Amino acid sequence: MNKVRLALVQINSTVGDIEGNKRKIIDSIIEASKLGADIVVFPELAITGYPPEDLLFKTHFIEDNEKALQEIASFVPKSLVAVVGFVDKDGDIYNSAAVLNDGRLIAKYHKNYLPNYGVFDEMRYFQKGNKALVIKMGDVRVGITICEDIWYPGGPARAEALYGDAHILLNLSASPYHMSKLKWREDMLAVRANDNIAVVAYVNLVGGQDELIFDGASLVVDERGTVLARGKQFEEDLLLVDVEIDNIDKLRLKDPRRRQDKLLITKENLESIDIVELPFEWNREKPRNENRIEPVLDEVAEVYNALVIATRDYIRKNGMKKAVIGLSGGIDSSLVACIAVDALGAENVIGVSMPGPFSSEHSKEDAKLLAENLRIQFLTIPILEPYDAYLKILNPVFEKLPFDTTEENLQARLRGVILMALSNKFGWIVLTTGNKSESSTGYSTLYGDTAGGYAVIKDVYKTLVYKLSEYVNQKAGKEIIPRRVFIKPPSAELRENQTDQDKLPPYEILDEILKLYVEEDYSIEEIVEKGFDESTVRNVAWMVNVNEYKRRQTPPGPKITHRAFGKDRRLPITNGYKEWKK
Repeated sequence: MNKVRLALVQINSTVGDIEGNKRKIIDSIIEASKLGADIVVFPELAITGYPPEDLLFKTHFIEDNEKALQEIASFVPKSLVAVVGFVDKDGDIYNSAAVLNDGRLIAKYHKNYLPNYGVFDEMRYFQKGNKALVIKMGDVRVGITICEDIWYPGGPARAEALYGDAHILLNLSASPYHMSKLKWREDMLAVRANDNIAVVAYVNLVGGQDELIFDGASLVVDERGTVLARGKQFEEDLLLVDVEIDNIDKLRLKDPRRRQDKLLITKENLESIDIVELPFEWNREKPRNENRIEPVLDEVAEVYNALVIATRDYIRKNGMKKAVIGLSGGIDSSLVACIAVDALGAENVIGVSMPGPFSSEHSKEDAKLLAENLRIQFLTIPILEPYDAYLKILNPVFEKLPFDTTEENLQARLRGVILMALSNKFGWIVLTTGNKSESSTGYSTLYGDTAGGYAVIKDVYKTLVYKLSEYVNQKAGKEIIPRRVFIKPPSAELRENQTDQDKLPPYEILDEILKLYVEEDYSIEEIVEKGFDESTVRNVAWMVNVNEYKRRQTPPGPKITHRAFGKDRRLPITNGYKEWKK
């Protein structure tokens, strides 16, 4: 059998760290060569990191990335082809793939489809390519595409397989994670492979970049749409895969669709593709390899791992080491502390209890027990004295006005002041503990519980917070988060006998309404038609809309849902369009 050995290298690159990314790429090229790979492939924009955003407006940044590519090429032997994502400058700049062999740049491919939706802004930076590319290595033909290019049924992948007879379609990707994305992605790639009767080899970036998470899970799908190999989720990995080319040729001979499509090829079609012949030195003496298919994590484990890698990378890549968290004894801060420990190690996490006038004994006990279970440093700094002092100095202005959210928010802001003081004094990053249900409805305090450097669960609904917290205990095989935290009614404890449901619907109902309104853009009427109480829906919609100004002032946090606040959902703060009547 005519076999090709692919090495798909999902690296955790850092945006802007061209030198560090270059070293990772070179090390992986050397390793892939030792493993007998014929082709080694890296993710989209592997040299610069993804997305480089306005760094692309700096000409010296682009020049540094081109210099790195030249050095990388010098490490590629005759017996290996390396395909590396970089920024190409050719009149304009392009999101590109470089084909390297024998120390030289052999060919370049420019991304054809530039995404400009959701979290993507590629049309702001890049010019789009207009040609497909096939590398001819003896009897083996390999097509190159970048990320978005493969999501379309036609386009360069189709041209490479049909006009260029490519056996293998390589896709260099930086595909951001959200829940259920992996299955959606794998189903799409299986269709592309089957329709084109070609092997699709998709290599994805891994790691956290500000609000984005890249999940890895690189994939090779054979010509029938069957998964041949899958890389690890949320970890760097070198996935070695042997592909049998003869099977593709045999199947193509039997396929009437391809034969008929060949009749429709025009001169214009052929001019849309470059075919570059490479006098490749095949290495037939290869060590044994078994294609590896990594198991897929279930949804809750997947989200948890995504939050861990996002938190770790945000803190580590920004040169920080330790994190501090306000521990209230509630479910949200408990989960954030667990994620932080898994991301940074217990020795680098500090929990702070800041009891106030309405803090219950059980909340103080639960916060301390959690810290003991996690073996993290635990501080207790009461806010009673400063709270009383503030009330005293404000009393002449407030006179005899009744207790309201002013006094509630004052407690939250005092806690924010304490955490930020610890951050400034010791260099600890403050991790905020607000979830998506709270952020959606404005159930948070500006400069209070929203104050911090990274919002770990800002895109996690409250109902999912409970599932993730259960997962923590299941994973540990013991009670890390105390059982009482799960069963007591959620409360901010900023007034006597307060619970979240004083102002919010039950979270099981609230979260379903929020998913429809925030993520799917359903109207109030459409949500009511699904069986929800009209007054509840109207009130939730009102809370979402009037609190946009708060969300704009919160720290970044990892995106794990289909549509997160921020880049994904850009509604104006000053907005006269009303969908509700209060």
